[in-house]
Amino acid sequence: MSSRDDAVAALRTALRDNHLAHSEPRDGVFDVVLPGERKLQTLCRIEAGDHAVALHAFVARNPDENHAAVYRWLLERNMKMYAVAFALDHAGDIYLDGRLPLHAVTVDEVDRLLGSVLSYADESFNAILELGFTSSIRKEWEWRTTRGESTRNLEAFRGWLERGTS
Repeated sequence: MSSRDDAVAALRTALRDNHLAHSEPRDGVFDVVLPGERKLQTLCRIEAGDHAVALHAFVARNPDENHAAVYRWLLERNMKMYAVAFALDHAGDIYLDGRLPLHAVTVDEVDRLLGSVLSYADESFNAILELGFTSSIRKEWEWRTTRGESTRNLEAFRGWLERGTS
């Protein structure tokens, strides 16, 4: 069995053992759904290549505003992270991106990698929204409160929304 085959087997086992919703559209390519709290789902693509396993996880779309502050915050977070880093795609959308050499891909390491992705996406989500989507969140809050609509999904931002500052 090749290193790639061993890595793919480890990926399949880790996904199965962790009861993660996933599909394998092609041999060694996995689409995985990680359940979260702040960010309800983080969608990941894991691809086993000839030399490494690559992981790409969508975190947030291109910020509407305050790009410099968002990017600075992401870069500062990168210095404290394990196995993955924040990155941008051609559209400016925010991802977590990581690579592991095939020899390092074990069931335990896949578990650590996916745990890192889940933690970083979930822990960072509200900060990214607050920095990069303040105006949109404020407009949504005002629209909902003036009409008596539920603000449940905006509760994380209640403090600065009610004060009228960010």
